[in-house]
Amino acid sequence: MIKRCLLAALVLGGCVQSGTSTSDPVRTSASWSWELPFYFPAPKVPADNPMSEAKFQLGRSLFYDARLSGNGQQSCSSCHDQSKAFTDGRAVSLGSTGESTPRNAQGLANVAWHSTYTWANPALATLERQMEVPLFAEHPVEMGITDQNKATILARFQSDTALVQRFAEVFPGEPIGFPQIIKAIATFQRGLISASSKYDQYLQGKATLTSAELRGKDLFFGEQAECFHCHGSFNFNDQVRHAGSNTAETLFHNTGLYNIDGKGGFPEPNRGLFELSGVPADMGMFRAPSLRNVQLTGPYMHDGSIGTLEEVLDFYAAGGREIKTGPNAGDGRLNPFKSDLIVRIQLNEQDKANIVAFLKTLTDEKFINDQRFADPRRSK
Repeated sequence: MIKRCLLAALVLGGCVQSGTSTSDPVRTSASWSWELPFYFPAPKVPADNPMSEAKFQLGRSLFYDARLSGNGQQSCSSCHDQSKAFTDGRAVSLGSTGESTPRNAQGLANVAWHSTYTWANPALATLERQMEVPLFAEHPVEMGITDQNKATILARFQSDTALVQRFAEVFPGEPIGFPQIIKAIATFQRGLISASSKYDQYLQGKATLTSAELRGKDLFFGEQAECFHCHGSFNFNDQVRHAGSNTAETLFHNTGLYNIDGKGGFPEPNRGLFELSGVPADMGMFRAPSLRNVQLTGPYMHDGSIGTLEEVLDFYAAGGREIKTGPNAGDGRLNPFKSDLIVRIQLNEQDKANIVAFLKTLTDEKFINDQRFADPRRSK
């Protein structure tokens, strides 16, 4: 808890320091080195899937390989485009068969520090476990891997001599199978570090913020706008787990996006934790996403129903959303399960513009252009 408070204080106060820490053995090993700013703790890595450069590069190749989908038409990158901070720019994503999923694709920047994955499933606590959802899910279909086509998909990789050699290097004595594929891709995703935004440079004393950006920062981290309650960590979310964590923070929130029956209802099949628990108070409870690169990750919310950052600020300033007509009509501001943190906020147009200016300082141009994260077939 003390370490978490210290990290929060560094971000909240705009503490300035230069350099990275590489002396900590948790950050550096013979096979991998975490190059992180001083205010980033080392991430938690599963003991049965340690980081290595060879595994990272294998996972990178598989991430961009459409042979991994049932029909050979879609890769992980189809919904996670580097130029969009590993989102897809759609309100909701499309699976390999063209079927729409019910939710917005989340970015992959700094997923190594997430406590849970997807929008509303506390059981998905590791990247490896989460990976099973897009690969094997049937409702909706994403990558479209089934018991009927698993052997065919694996045969595509087993017939690739160069890839077989790489698997043998990373997983000596093990067959090419989905457990190995999942571990490799999870390693690649765990290595997708975004820590070079203008705001990061500011924290390290390498850049200055404009007056509008500074005012936006003060509003964001202050009690007027109160954004920091859900987005106050170094990763600009409130679910953070790192190498020193003894417990995992698994917070979920109802922000008053819907209230379709006047009793707190959200449209099916997008009802948050309620989909799993059946507990009425869990209706509309979703994970707060990281705001890193948020300028690039719209449209916003779990269902992509808000198009711009300006509209997101209007939504929060109103204390929820009123939908006046249509099947989802209702006043989300009156949702009985809405978080106590979501209340009407007094923000004028200049305040909103300043907050947007600050949020844009979280865009990491290095991250979205880093060739280590790009499709290896196109970055040579």
